[in-house]
Amino acid sequence: MLVNGGELNGVRLLSPKTLAIMTSDQIPPGTARVGMLEATQDMTPIPEIGQSFGLGFAVRTEAGRSPVSGSVGDYFWPGAAGTYFWIDPQEKLFAVMMLQKPFEQVGPYRRALREIVYGALVH
Repeated sequence: MLVNGGELNGVRLLSPKTLAIMTSDQIPPGTARVGMLEATQDMTPIPEIGQSFGLGFAVRTEAGRSPVSGSVGDYFWPGAAGTYFWIDPQEKLFAVMMLQKPFEQVGPYRRALREIVYGALVH
């Protein structure tokens, strides 16, 4: 439903405008984000790596700054017990990883999943 702009099997569940607001940067410029880079490294929604917060998701706001593959406008969330998902509307793809490991141990798995998926795309 999210990849398809808020529609699933011909039924509209979210308006395109609502989805656009949810997946765009909602943090005002200049807002302090102290200590966040150390907390989640590659998944940190901070400007230094071209990411921020939408409504319910971290969102990629700039190309070329994140250490993981993706597209501007992709959005994601890493769960506390190793779960992870991301949606890339430009590529019309989504991925879900269900893993049971402490949060601080799953970074290599998140990065590997992204690199494998983007490496397999054929255009």
